Amino acid sequence: MTIPSDVRPGATADAAAERVLDNAPYASLSGPHHRFAERHGTALRYHPDVSVFAALPSAAGPADWADMAALVGPGATIAVSGQDVSSVPDTWGVLETGQGVQLVDDGLVTAPDEEAVRLGAADVDEMLALVALTKPGPFAVRTVELGTYLGIRRGGALVAMAGERLHPPGWTEISAVCTHPDHRGQGLATRLVRAVGHGIRERG
Repeated sequence: MTIPSDVRPGATADAAAERVLDNAPYASLSGPHHRFAERHGTALRYHPDVSVFAALPSAAGPADWADMAALVGPGATIAVSGQDVSSVPDTWGVLETGQGVQLVDDGLVTAPDEEAVRLGAADVDEMLALVALTKPGPFAVRTVELGTYLGIRRGGALVAMAGERLHPPGWTEISAVCTHPDHRGQGLATRLVRAVGHGIRERG
């Protein structure tokens, strides 16, 4: 889910503002997340310890893909969005393609959660274990640095989490939303999404 930083409940982001989401990794790496960016020419990527995402300008051509090859080196596996698969040169191998669905907030009910705790570097091993069990999407040892991550613990163990990942200008993605199978059906993920969204809005 992406939450616009300048839209409040009941309002709707205009179409021009939403177009930045068509290539969210590129908008993030060339904007608010530039400090995480590795670059060669027009090609950008997060350090692999932060995220699998790499990015090219929309409608990339052969020169852009050559920049990406120089950036990542031979044998690397990356995730690139915002490109038509037909634009990928024959020198690249396509392992998987798919379409993602973006849920755009135009009225998410947000609220702080007293049970939610801020997660950080000391919690990464537990976060990685929960991700491995639940498969919410890409998460690496430094992904927690991309934004605020909140978790809920039961008996001292991390059983649910959600946090912030991509950050295109004016937007923040809520990602890594997951709950341990033994604790599902209690609304923990909903509470955490609302709490992370609350923090995003509080920051303006």
